Amino acid sequence: MALPLIKLILTIINLYWWVIIATAVMSWLVAFQVVDTRNQFVQSIWRALDALTEPVLRPIRRFLPTLGGLDISPVILLLALSFIEDLIRTNAYRLAG
Repeated sequence: MALPLIKLILTIINLYWWVIIATAVMSWLVAFQVVDTRNQFVQSIWRALDALTEPVLRPIRRFLPTLGGLDISPVILLLALSFIEDLIRTNAYRLAG
């Protein structure tokens, strides 16, 4: 019974990983003016990605020192997600058993 739940949690972590990557890429595209934020489609994607990631990234940013405009909070979050995923995978059989 617990194994499907573990697989679901790992799938959610994997999907969230890709949302963070998409947010970082989108922020670079916006910063280098490759995409136009006045476009409604771009704006709706940006708002959705921001709504999914900002509540998790904001607390991380509060603890990080300023690095001259470089935001490494997505990297910290990806490392934390990777650690959580490894922790779950390592203990999956013990939790399922």
